[in-house]
Amino acid sequence: MFDFDGKTVLITGASYGLGDAFARAFAAAGASLVLTARTTELLEAVATSCREVGATVTAEPGDVTVEDDVRRVVARGIEEHGAIDVLVNNAGIADLRGLAAEVYDTETFEQVIQVDLVGAFRYAREVGYHMLERGSGSIVNICSIMASGGNDLNIPAYAAAKGGLLTLTRQLGVEWADRGVRVNSVSPGFIVTEMTRAPLEMMGMTSYIASRTPMRRVGEVHEIVAPVLFLASDLASYITGVDLLVDGGTNASRGYAQVMPIHYEWNKDTAPRVPGWYEGLTPRPAWLQALEAGIPGLHYPMPDA
Repeated sequence: MFDFDGKTVLITGASYGLGDAFARAFAAAGASLVLTARTTELLEAVATSCREVGATVTAEPGDVTVEDDVRRVVARGIEEHGAIDVLVNNAGIADLRGLAAEVYDTETFEQVIQVDLVGAFRYAREVGYHMLERGSGSIVNICSIMASGGNDLNIPAYAAAKGGLLTLTRQLGVEWADRGVRVNSVSPGFIVTEMTRAPLEMMGMTSYIASRTPMRRVGEVHEIVAPVLFLASDLASYITGVDLLVDGGTNASRGYAQVMPIHYEWNKDTAPRVPGWYEGLTPRPAWLQALEAGIPGLHYPMPDA
């Protein structure tokens, strides 16, 4: 269905997780790749796997928060491949502490904004300039269902960053529409990768996520990959400024949580919620009780081996 033969795709945050999956999928569809992330060893491992299926790959480490890194990655990609036809703005960080907004620290808030929003803008600007000069190109921003409304997961920095990225997608999508450059976003729901499956299942999080999702299950990686390839491809040639929700119906439902989220128990001694906690509508099931104390190593010390 997807043919990227003769096209070059730049993917940020390409060293693991969704970035790894995007790289492999574009490689299988015939694309040449420019891959970037901060960790050289992981990035090279992904590049090697893509080369093994015949893709031409440039792996250039860089940090999306560093202007010079962004310019260097884009310049090398253009130098080695002649052009960048697709940008997948995938790099991002989150915050798993479960802190309420009234006690959230500014340092973390600014760090998440710098990576998830400002970093995405830097790449969109640098690659977009090149695409505008050529009169063609497609940018796909990896957004989130948290961009579309409030939620009970207490990540105010992430919600703000992704909300900004959603609006930026629409702005660039219409601003560049008549100059041949399309800008869209994909907003995943809760997606389980092979790296996160075991710990999420062990902590009961997949069951909790499923309980608040109309499809009653978590998403799989391939269910995000296909929409990204679609928006990047010529099959979406008349689509710009659009956010494609891939969330099992979560965004359509809103307010689907049935029990008090387990992370409301976290940080209650060091950063209590004001004035208190949401009680929940139904009793908390037994499979969530294992998480009441939080995540080992983050909310309390790791037990001795």
